[in-house]
Amino acid sequence: MTRLKSLDLLALGFMTFALFLGAGNIIFPPSAGMAAGDNLGQAAFGFLLTGVGLPLLTVVALARVGGGMPALTAPIGKVAGIALAVAVYLAIGPLFATPRTAVVSFEIGIVPFTGQDPLVMFIYTLVYFAAVLFLVLNPGRLLDRVGKVITPVLIAALLVLGFAALFAPAGEIGAAVGDYQADPLTQGFLQGYLTMDALGALVFGIVIAAAIRDRGVTEPGLITRYSVIAGIIAAIGLSLVYLSLFYLGATSQELAAGAQNGGQILTIYVQHTFGSVGLVLLAIVITLACLTTGVGLIAACGEFFSALLNVSYKSVVIVLTLFSMAVANQGLTQLIAVSVPVLVGLYPLAIVLVALSLADRLWVSTPRIFVPVMTVTLVFGIADGLSAAGFSQLVPEAFGRLPLAGQSLGWLVPVLLTLAVAAMVDRALGKPQARLV
Repeated sequence: MTRLKSLDLLALGFMTFALFLGAGNIIFPPSAGMAAGDNLGQAAFGFLLTGVGLPLLTVVALARVGGGMPALTAPIGKVAGIALAVAVYLAIGPLFATPRTAVVSFEIGIVPFTGQDPLVMFIYTLVYFAAVLFLVLNPGRLLDRVGKVITPVLIAALLVLGFAALFAPAGEIGAAVGDYQADPLTQGFLQGYLTMDALGALVFGIVIAAAIRDRGVTEPGLITRYSVIAGIIAAIGLSLVYLSLFYLGATSQELAAGAQNGGQILTIYVQHTFGSVGLVLLAIVITLACLTTGVGLIAACGEFFSALLNVSYKSVVIVLTLFSMAVANQGLTQLIAVSVPVLVGLYPLAIVLVALSLADRLWVSTPRIFVPVMTVTLVFGIADGLSAAGFSQLVPEAFGRLPLAGQSLGWLVPVLLTLAVAAMVDRALGKPQARLV
């Protein structure tokens, strides 16, 4: 029986950490920390719930069912499962997340030196996606290339930035502003959505399992165990990064007054602390973080669509890479504007799917639970997505009067009520059926 050595297991954890750590993970914590101010602790805790806790639970859920979405979505039926999987893979892949890795790394890593220039952006995205394609064309070497080469460099740069934030803060922690004054926990919770890591975890589960199998591990129990350990290593790393960046933002209110986003906060702080050399450091951190995430997304999407469409992996990843490059050149503002409503609609589905899967041993028949609960979640997810897209007039007014609707969590109470009813019906009908492993 093949087992991973300690070094390989650590590299697997580093690879998982690098896959999750995209530009969004570095940009959003500073802006949330600046707004949270002296409510830093509550906001950071809420952010960690959705930015770290939920992705970790997703990795665990996927590991228990074998590392892929088809097994996770089996209780809702094949057609619905495929539809949800396609939506998640498209959102986290070529439509939004993958192009965002290129465009954000350009905005933060390159623009400070070159300014906004469409030609420079085209050349940058061409080189960027060429590097992504080179790494994903041989997924069997992903652990070596990402886990043992790129990630240590990324971690070293993040350590420098993290220690600087903690031991050389730009100022004192400021006062909370806006919604962070009254409800910092919920605001942090919702900011964690923007990392897209829960959706990313649905995609990366198969990449992690494949990396383990490529090392010769075939025992399902060991694959599950190693996947969970890798998830824990990644969760610890992400938590440390988030907390240091939250603190950086909270102590930069005076220095970065007027900054419009976390990228500007980081750029101002780094230039203040390290000078022009610091901007080079920031460019390295952002580019490596985006590159590793882009590699993982393209590889996972390639595996999924290759199997779904019965097309070669190589052909799929080439098409996905070219399409992502084309979308990236539309600009960051357009990407964010279109992606937010989709995220608002998909995230409740991801949260409920993972929660139901982890509690599968409580159900007599998983379809009796999954189908009604996921259906209700879908309805409210679509409603929230329409509202976020500016089409609130299409949403019944009653939806806006639900508990927590003002915090974009109006789906929570209806879903819990549906779950309670479904669980009672499930127990009453009896006749145990096949469960998720």
